[in-house]
Amino acid sequence: MEKIINLHIEKLPEGYYLATTEDIQGLVVQGQTIAETLEIARDVAQKLLESQENITLTPVKESFNYPLVVGQ
Repeated sequence: MEKIINLHIEKLPEGYYLATTEDIQGLVVQGQTIAETLEIARDVAQKLLESQENITLTPVKESFNYPLVVGQ
């Protein structure tokens, strides 16, 4: 079953993107692009979920909002 993790992403002065969440303790990642940061966050989240117990996440519903980031 897929679950939703709410990420906070900010661009650092050095040009990297930092992703953190309050949903999974210890999830802090950075990448050179938003896409890379999301990919790393997904991998780290999966590993943390496998190693930690008692993490309650929101299940994905039939419909939900997703902010799609596009470049111009």
